[in-house]
Amino acid sequence: MTTRFVLLGGFLGAGKTTLISQLAHRYVAAGKRVGIVTNDQAADLVDTQNLRGQGFDVGEVAGACFCCSFNNLVETAASLSKDQTPDIILAEPVGSCTDLVATVLLPLQQMYGDDFQLAPFGVLLKPSHGMRILDPEAGRSGFSPDAEYIFRKQLDEADYLMIGRSDQLTAEQLENCKQLLSAAAPDVPLLAVSPKTGEGVEQVMGYIESPLTAGRRVLSIDYQRYAVGEAEMGWVNLSAAASGEGEFDLDRISQTLVADIAQQIESSEGEIAHLKVSVGASGRNAVANVVSTGGGVDVGLQAGRLAKAPIEIIVNARVAMDPAILETICTAATHRVAQSHALELTNCTAHALRPGAPQPTHRVTT
Repeated sequence: MTTRFVLLGGFLGAGKTTLISQLAHRYVAAGKRVGIVTNDQAADLVDTQNLRGQGFDVGEVAGACFCCSFNNLVETAASLSKDQTPDIILAEPVGSCTDLVATVLLPLQQMYGDDFQLAPFGVLLKPSHGMRILDPEAGRSGFSPDAEYIFRKQLDEADYLMIGRSDQLTAEQLENCKQLLSAAAPDVPLLAVSPKTGEGVEQVMGYIESPLTAGRRVLSIDYQRYAVGEAEMGWVNLSAAASGEGEFDLDRISQTLVADIAQQIESSEGEIAHLKVSVGASGRNAVANVVSTGGGVDVGLQAGRLAKAPIEIIVNARVAMDPAILETICTAATHRVAQSHALELTNCTAHALRPGAPQPTHRVTT
C-alpha cells in the first residue's frame, strides 16, 4: 500500500501545527488512517505534545531538519506503519528550513516511490512578518536580509501558497497580502487559510488530494547565505515538572508564562519568530503562542478545566537574539510564573542553540 506523503512548509509561527491538526481531524473523521511527523533542531517539542494529546500517532525527528536527517525521516515515517500503514502522513518541517523540494520531496520520490505518493507542496505564509518582508514600504521586519532570504526562498519552491491566520486580518490586510504574494510568486496558486475557523481547510485538502505533480519548483539557492540566515535565530527548548497542592488553571499558567517571556524578549530587543508554551496535567493540555515581538497571546489549545499536579511545562522559543540570553529569559520566567501560582519546580532543564549550517543528506535537482 502506498501512503500519501504531505509536506506542509512555512516560516516559524505560520500556523503549520494548527493546520495539520485540522487536516488530521478531518481525515480521521473520513475514515482515513493518519500519521504525523514533527521536526525540530532539538527534542521536547510543544507541537509533538499537542498533537499526541489530541490522540494522533506522532513521530518526531529531532536534532536537525528533515533535509539533514533524511534517513531519520524515512525511519520515523516507517515506524508509523508498524500496526497499520497510514493512508496519509502529514509532515511539518522546521520553520527556518527551505530547499525542501530538492532535499526531501525529490529524494523520497526517487528512492521510495513505491512507498510514498507525494502530494503537492504547500507553504503557509505568516502574515505578521510576511507583509513586512514583502512590502518595501513597511519598514523593518525585525530580521536580517539573510533571514528574510530564507522566507522568500520558501515561497519560491511552493506548489501552492496559503495565507495563514487569515482570521486575524482585516479584509484590507488580506487583499494587500494577496497582492504582495502574487507579485512575489506570480504563477503560484494562492488561498487564505484559518485553521481556527476552518476557512480554506477544505481547499487545502483539495490540493493535497489533487493529481498535480509535487515538487515542480527546484530552487537555485546560496547555501552560505541560507546558513547565515538560519544561524541568526536563537533556539531554546525548555521542559520542567512542577508540583503543588490543589487544582491549577492550566490555561492561565500557559498564557501568563508566554506573555512574561515575550515581554522580556521585547525588552531585550529580540524579534520573536515563534514562542510556544505547553502546560499539561491529568491528561489535559493548554497551549499558548506569540508569533511576533509586540504581538498578542494566541491560544492554541485550551485545557478547559482545572487540573491537579504534577504539571509538565514545555517552552519552545525561536527568536532573533543570543540563545544564551534567551535561555536565561525562559528559565527565569518559568520559575517566576511557577512561584506566582504556588507551584514548586521539581525539575527544569533547557537546551539553547543556534542552528548549524544545513548539510542535506541528498540534493536532487532533476
